[in-house]
Amino acid sequence: MVEPVETGVDGLRAEVDGAVATLVLDRPARRNAVTRAMWRGIPGVLGRLAAHPDVRALVLTGAVGTFSAGADITELATVYADPDRAEAYHAENVAAEEALAAFPQPTLAVVHGACVGGGCQLAVACDLRFAAEDARFGITPAKLGVVYPAAPTLRLTRLVGPARAKYLLFSGELVTAGRAERYGLVDEVLPAAELDSRAAEFARLLSRRSPQTIGAVKAALSVPPEQAAQALAPWAQKSRQAPDAREGLAAFLERREPQF
Repeated sequence: MVEPVETGVDGLRAEVDGAVATLVLDRPARRNAVTRAMWRGIPGVLGRLAAHPDVRALVLTGAVGTFSAGADITELATVYADPDRAEAYHAENVAAEEALAAFPQPTLAVVHGACVGGGCQLAVACDLRFAAEDARFGITPAKLGVVYPAAPTLRLTRLVGPARAKYLLFSGELVTAGRAERYGLVDEVLPAAELDSRAAEFARLLSRRSPQTIGAVKAALSVPPEQAAQALAPWAQKSRQAPDAREGLAAFLERREPQF
């Protein structure tokens, strides 16, 4: 049974279906462009979804065949009229992305159509990205004279490498889903008609995997390499008391699905 989750923000829609939560960027008349209110609201909505007792995976997507055209450009002229306002706006962008990156369960961006600018930043902040064959990706600050904060710039660089990050950020060009997959920006590309069912299937699969293993991997990969062992240590300690390993090994020997 699908359970709607109140977001309190126009343009954000959320629901929980079994162990999978879905957060939808929902402004189809504006190609799901992200307003300032949406940026501000994302961390709180994610907090509510993370606290839900059943949620074991999160899907981020856009309404009606488009992921997101990016930040709402109609707001940016006002934002950039005041340097302090622009600084606060970018801090809100980063807070939304960091909340997504720090979500305790695995996150999957499901991309139809345009995934541009701030929308692409949100997709990059997810753990994984699945895209339709007709999806297009682009990060466009150079077309606007905008300087992105360090956090999303470095996150993109870690994902695709310095040369490809420079290509995307310098040019602002849109790339196909196939090219995005070759760059490492996308993990799977599927026909548009198959994307949602495949993503739902994969999200359910993630929800059945060990929370200990997934949490440890997310912790280790969220910090610089030299800090990974330290980030992993609490998870290794906790795993000795948690039932995951015992259940996983027993299920393997009994040839059944583990119940984590």
